[in-house]
Amino acid sequence: MGQVLHGSATTTEAIRQAIQHSQASLRSLARRYGINPKTVAKWKKRSSVTGLPTGPSKPASTVLSIEEEAIVVALGRHSGPLRPPHDLRQSLQPVAQGRRLGSSSRSYIKGL
Repeated sequence: MGQVLHGSATTTEAIRQAIQHSQASLRSLARRYGINPKTVAKWKKRSSVTGLPTGPSKPASTVLSIEEEAIVVALGRHSGPLRPPHDLRQSLQPVAQGRRLGSSSRSYIKGL
């Protein structure tokens, strides 16, 4: 069974293990495996041959909270039907940056 490596990976677990167990210099190992000496140094320091997880440790929510949805509905009621939905969405940009509205708020905005 093959290894799944990310697109930028320059070493496999076998190469990493060889680097960790080798007594050769960083420069000679880098030349042997065709990688940067900094990469060799990184794998020499680590105790494991598996890569570290990438991305945020705690992903941000993409859904509005109950309070944020209440703001959406209140703003929609306050602005009334004269305000087009795209204007309402622009007003909410700072609050709803990168988040999805719940179905009730979406249907309310569409109805404006």
